[in-house]
Amino acid sequence: MSYKDFMDVVSKVVDGAGVAIIVLGAAFATVVLARDMITKRREPLDHYRIYREALGKSILLGLEFLIAGDIIRTVAVSPTFTNLGTLAILVVIRSVLSVDLEMEIDGYWPWQRRRVIAEEKRKETGGISE
Repeated sequence: MSYKDFMDVVSKVVDGAGVAIIVLGAAFATVVLARDMITKRREPLDHYRIYREALGKSILLGLEFLIAGDIIRTVAVSPTFTNLGTLAILVVIRSVLSVDLEMEIDGYWPWQRRRVIAEEKRKETGGISE
């Protein structure tokens, strides 16, 4: 087996892992939602939010694996200018989706994390800083 063939297999395995993460994450989130709705473990209004967060997290992680698979395939298997351009477009699209999903899950943009965490700490301590 040549290096290119090996790296092609590796990229396909990483892509498969990304798809599996998304599918299994969606299935797991759905099972948890059904269980919570049947057992009335949570407040009814929390079901949707918790389901969206779990689904979003699995999609986010799956996208990261899919990007890694694309990078491996493009850089190690066939590094042509056309493939690099296609990779760049895919990475931009998936990165925008990742940032958007992260915002949907957390409720704030990734670059606002420090400020939000600092505000939460200030609220917990009653405005007293350490």
